[in-house]
This record gives sequence, C-alpha cells and structure tokens, in this order.
Amino acid sequence: MSLPKKTTVNVIPGLRYHDAPAAIEWLCRAFGFQKQLVVPGEQEGTIAHAQLRYGNGMIMLGTVETHGGGFDELMTTPRQTGGRSTQSAYVIVEDPDVHHACAVAAGAEVVMPLEDKDYGGRGYSCRDLEGHVWSFGDYDPFAD
Repeated sequence: MSLPKKTTVNVIPGLRYHDAPAAIEWLCRAFGFQKQLVVPGEQEGTIAHAQLRYGNGMIMLGTVETHGGGFDELMTTPRQTGGRSTQSAYVIVEDPDVHHACAVAAGAEVVMPLEDKDYGGRGYSCRDLEGHVWSFGDYDPFAD
C-alpha cells in the first residue's frame, strides 16, 4: 500500500443533492462553507461538480442525475432512503455555540443537541435542507 500524498487534506466527502444550486447557497449561509469551484451541469439549474471549502477541509457535491449512470449509480440521498443517511461528516469549528445559532437560523434541523461531550469538546448534529446529517464541534482529534 502506498503512503498518503502530503497535501492539505486527504479525505474529501462527496454528496449528491436534488437541488444542488440551492444546497450550495444554503451550505455557505448556514454552515460557513466557501465556494471554491462550481461547474454548472448540462441541464439548466443543475451542478455537474462543486467544491466547497471550510478551513483546510472540503466537500464535493453535485446534482442527483435523474437519468442514471456513472457515479450516481453508486450514490443515494436521504430522500431516496426514507430520510436515513449513509454517511455523515464531522466538521471542526472555532465556536460551536455561534455555529449552532447560525445553522438553526438558516433552518437546520438539530437532531443531537448542542452539548459538552464526554470525550471532550462541545458540539451538535443536524440535518441540512435535504436531510444529510452533519456534526459540528470544537473537539479536535489532531490536537495534542
């Protein structure tokens, strides 16, 4: 097995949204992501590929393909699974209380309350506008 490449980040979650343009705007407003790259899809109102940054982390996303094929054959969304997520992301934030207030103001559905965690740090979990589960907190597993 080869060693990981020395780069800013080695793991980048990928997500699909039914309304990716709205999801991009919401993720930036509610969670503080920044657009790095947004490539429109062939059909109006779709996104072929987008890269959103948060600090030195990133997610990639695009519009669910309704005609099937390719990578979308391997992906699903909470809407397609009865509201269940198949993965979630944990994002390290500076101030979980401020982040929580911003997410709630934007309409995030809190599914695990903001609280001090037994393992250290403070955080919460929520669903985004299409039901993907996200966790945010100041626990940093890389800290000394």
